[in-house]
Amino acid sequence: MLTIFPFLEWMCMYRLKDWLLGDLLAGISVGLVQVPQGLTLSLLARQLIPPLNIAYAAFCSSVIYVIFGSCHQMSIGSFFLVSALLINVLKISPFNNGHLVMGSFLKDEFSAPSYLMGYNKSLSVVATTTFLTGIIQLIMGVLGLGFIATYLPESAMSAYLAAVALHIMLSQLTCIFGIMISFHAGPISFFYDIINYCVALPKANSTSILLFLTVVVALRINKCIRISFNQYPIEFPMELFLIIGFTVIANKITMATETSQTLIDMIPYSFLFPVTPDFSVLPKIILQAISLSLVSSFLLIFLGKKIASLHNYSVNSNQDLIAIGLCNVVSSFFRSCVFTGAVARTIIQDKSGGRQQFASLVGAGVMLLLMVKMGHFFYALPNAVLAGIILSNVVPYLETISNLPSLWRQDQYDCALWMMTFSSSIFLGLDIGLIISVVSAFFITSVHHTAKILLLGQIPNTNIYRSVNDYREIITIPGVKIFQCCSSITFVNVYYLKHKLLKEVGMVRVPLKEEEIFSLFNSSDTSLQGEKICRCFCNCDDLEPLPRILYTERFENKLDPDASSVNLIHCSHFESVNTSQTASEDQVPYTVSSMSQKNQGQQYEEVEKVWLPNNSSRNSSPGLPDVAESQGRRSLIPYSDGSLLPSVHTIILDFSMVHYVDSQGLVVLRQICNAFRNANILILIAGTSFLTVTPTTCRPSSLFCTGITLPDHITKCQQLSLNSLSRLPSFHLQHIF
Repeated sequence: MLTIFPFLEWMCMYRLKDWLLGDLLAGISVGLVQVPQGLTLSLLARQLIPPLNIAYAAFCSSVIYVIFGSCHQMSIGSFFLVSALLINVLKISPFNNGHLVMGSFLKDEFSAPSYLMGYNKSLSVVATTTFLTGIIQLIMGVLGLGFIATYLPESAMSAYLAAVALHIMLSQLTCIFGIMISFHAGPISFFYDIINYCVALPKANSTSILLFLTVVVALRINKCIRISFNQYPIEFPMELFLIIGFTVIANKITMATETSQTLIDMIPYSFLFPVTPDFSVLPKIILQAISLSLVSSFLLIFLGKKIASLHNYSVNSNQDLIAIGLCNVVSSFFRSCVFTGAVARTIIQDKSGGRQQFASLVGAGVMLLLMVKMGHFFYALPNAVLAGIILSNVVPYLETISNLPSLWRQDQYDCALWMMTFSSSIFLGLDIGLIISVVSAFFITSVHHTAKILLLGQIPNTNIYRSVNDYREIITIPGVKIFQCCSSITFVNVYYLKHKLLKEVGMVRVPLKEEEIFSLFNSSDTSLQGEKICRCFCNCDDLEPLPRILYTERFENKLDPDASSVNLIHCSHFESVNTSQTASEDQVPYTVSSMSQKNQGQQYEEVEKVWLPNNSSRNSSPGLPDVAESQGRRSLIPYSDGSLLPSVHTIILDFSMVHYVDSQGLVVLRQICNAFRNANILILIAGTSFLTVTPTTCRPSSLFCTGITLPDHITKCQQLSLNSLSRLPSFHLQHIF
């Protein structure tokens, strides 16, 4: 039930006091942005859709996604790049001699007698295309084709979103310069549009440029304002004030700039009643519908995965396919265009403090109310203001371009895939670029076969370790698990590795709560919890880099669901790598598992702890405590029965057969190791080859510089096994060899 209706889960766990204010502000901001953005859709889609039809379709789609969608910050609506693909469909049944499709908005031609007949026929073709697109997406979701997104690495997703952001910026130049150009569709259309902009640039409107710069400066200043409500950060709703302020000014003062009023005057109807699509044109539009369904689906999935990764939750790709398919089926009855995840509005909703889909519901309600009651009031809003808001929110998606040198040093396969996806999406279009990205990702993934993880044991009286399933006489070391990975570690199989480790150790993963993640980055602000609920201050310094998330979940024993997470490793920023290592090592103790104590029926008042030694430099490594030092620093809890051995305290990973680890695999491995450290289990890596451990691997953002250091791990399983025995009571050593 929760899988089919995800809204039941977040409704039951909704935190009214903590999230309501942020959701309200985010919903109002998104609703205000959606009104003028929907009015300018005709400019980019080359189709004059009645404004109220777009409003009702967007409202119904938002409600449907709230019920069936899995991304908490997603805003559903029209997206110009997806709508621009309708140009090929509109060529099937053009009206007013096709001038609108070519970008010529001439009002005089709309008085022709054949205009209304051609206009209604064109709307019918758009509605049928939207309906067929929704049906294809529903079939994809029911058949479980969302798994394709699982095999697309993060580099392909970020490259595709960067190309989308660049297309958005190019489209908004029309509003920034106040000029009208003829948009193209198909391969190399991006560069055709740039040439058209250069030709029309001498006619640019200085008022539009000045308004755009004013909005950009205001939003940049807004980055310096910090607001927290109940210790949760909320961005100041500057977009809301800009839209309201400029709308009021534009209605009082006549501005020599482009607005939505020109387009609204061309539309013969304000609302058309819902009708069923015309199925007679299905054979003519099936190819275009397949292209639209793929682009809109994967854009929604990519955007959802990107937003979800920032908030430590996962999205269900198949469920999102079903949700967006239902949205397009319903919107087709309103003769609207294809809907997908609106990139700009989703980012605004996320940055404005939106926590759950309640913000989308508020935004849809605000948008519908304004369109029905006060739509004419927003017709005078300058398009340059909206362009400034959109560009300021999509620019961060281009930051991945500056990370290409480091990505090349870490993983050349991922970097090549990034450049291939980005260049194909720019040169050939989003539809062809998506196909090339998927094919390239599958080709690269097929090179690295599926992982095979073996649990190793020791052959008696030898230093040989083999799989426990191959030999009967193999013995295992109490408290130590040895795993051998027999293939490369990629984004596809690294999660299988984590599942295998948790299964053998007898633990389960529990995602960190929002307040726990917040406390990792704000441990110094805990004293402010009882002072003020709402705090606001200004910080004009440069924005801090994104923090390094050591892990986003904790591992708990299956038989101990009430395990505490008081020893969470605190996160730090990239500039303070040395500090983060020292802090993490100081806070994570080695403890003897309490499970054997519970089985024995004895209660101990104190729990033994052995703290890791501090590192004096970045290159220092936490060595295993030897037996003499351990006995001198602590008193062991006695075991009355030799069968009551402690649980697993050390995991050894044999990477002698691993010749390649991609960038996403490094990130997940780092999170696994830190989560096990927090659970008092030490991770050791043996047999690391030279091809896997390179100078680029030892950079601050890689595996061996966060909780795992390089010198201690280029060793053999035998040496690590002997060292790990120092964590056992001395009287157990005689039973092992």
